[in-house]
Parts: sequence; structure tokens; C-alpha cells
Amino acid sequence: MPAAVNKLKPTVFIGSLPETRESDVSTTAKRLNSVRRTGRVAARRRSRRHRGRMHRVPVAALVLCFALVAGCSSKRVLMPPRVDLTEHYRVGLVTFTIENAKGSLHEVATERFLADVLYGQQGIEVLELGDAAELLAEIGEAELNARAAQRIGDAYDVPVVFFGNLKVSDVKPRGQLSGLTLPHLEANVTVDLRVRLLSTESGGTLWSNSARATETVGQVGFDGSMPYFSAEDPNEAYGRLAEYLVHEVSSDFRPYWDKQ
Repeated sequence: MPAAVNKLKPTVFIGSLPETRESDVSTTAKRLNSVRRTGRVAARRRSRRHRGRMHRVPVAALVLCFALVAGCSSKRVLMPPRVDLTEHYRVGLVTFTIENAKGSLHEVATERFLADVLYGQQGIEVLELGDAAELLAEIGEAELNARAAQRIGDAYDVPVVFFGNLKVSDVKPRGQLSGLTLPHLEANVTVDLRVRLLSTESGGTLWSNSARATETVGQVGFDGSMPYFSAEDPNEAYGRLAEYLVHEVSSDFRPYWDKQ
């Protein structure tokens, strides 16, 4: 007889698993939805930031490229002086005069002007004619005008001559006077410089330029109400003022850089 087959029946354990409540299922679903929404928002933000970066970088690159192209397309060229004195070769220079002040400021300015002209004009000769008052007495004239220029041309054989004048105004002392004529003060001063180039043949003005500056200068004294520029070291005391004025006035006699 065949052996009896023992059929096992599956055993079902009822109540062995924890009971799942409907409220728990709802809470879990809400949490999952919240996580999904947060992820989508973060993804959108990252996408916007990424797109913003992608836009900004090309714009900056384009600006840089345009700047480089513009820089490469223009170049600086050294141009000759606007006024050429070499055609005259020999040029006269009268020491500048000064108004409303005494001392050596006008002499310092004249020396600076001479140096600037010789620097910018190669191959010319400048004849220094000295103090204006002494020169006028020598040629029999009262002031530096067209007729004086003609007399200078006859006496010194120069085709052109420079006249210059410094006018001092608005002097404001800083400090206390230690003497009426001793230069122990600093002062704020305003100075106008005007220079003219005259033809000694016709007496006509060939060129003219002017400049103004306000500067604090040292070692200024007063002779009554008249400021007195007579420092032991003029270059240190008011050299910067003279240099600025002369540099502005003499610009037409120097080479200059131009963009092309």
C-alpha cells in the first residue's frame, strides 16, 4: 500500500502584525507630498541660478572682448608740438613781470618756462634779455607792447620775443607775522600767468596762452600790504606753483600723445 501523504495545512497567524490605522496612512502620504514639493522647488531654484549664471558669464565675456577690440583698434601716437619755433631759430625771452607782489616768483616762473620751451623745441636758440624794466630803459620804451617788440628785434636781431606777466591776487596768510618784510609765513595765493609771443618785425601777437592756479606757498612775507616772495629756497617754497602754471601755459610747445 502506498504510504500515506501527510498534507500540511498553512498556518495563518491572525493579529501578529501591528494594526495600520487610516490616520497614519494619511500622515505619511502628506509627508511624502511635502518632500516631493520641496524637492521640486529646490530644483527650480537651482535651475534659475544656473540659467542666471549662464546668462551673466557670456555678457561679461562680451564686454571684455569689446574692450580688448577697442583697445587694439586705437593706438597712441606722439604728435609734434602745436607751435613750431624752429622756423624762427633765434627766440628772445624777457624775464616775466609781476603784479601785486615782490620777490622772485616771476624769476622762478621764467626759468621754468625757458626749460620747458627748450625741452619741447629741439634746435632753437633762446636769448635771455633780462629784467623787463632795465630792458625798457635801454630801448627807450615805457611798456612791453608791439613797439617794444620791434625795438627789441632791431637791437638784438631776434625775429620773435616772449613777454610774460604774473598777477598775484587773493593772498590769505596762514600763521603770524614775525616781521613786516621777513618771509616767515605760509599763504594761500591765486596767481594768473599770461605769456605772449610777438613778431619783432610787425609787433603782432603770434601766440598767447594763460593759466591760473591757487596754491599754498611757504616763506611769504609782507611789505605793508604787498606780499613778498623771497625764500632762500624758491623751488621748495613756491616751485610747485610756478611749475604748474608754466606747464599749462607752455603745452603748445611740447610734443603730445594723441589716440588714433
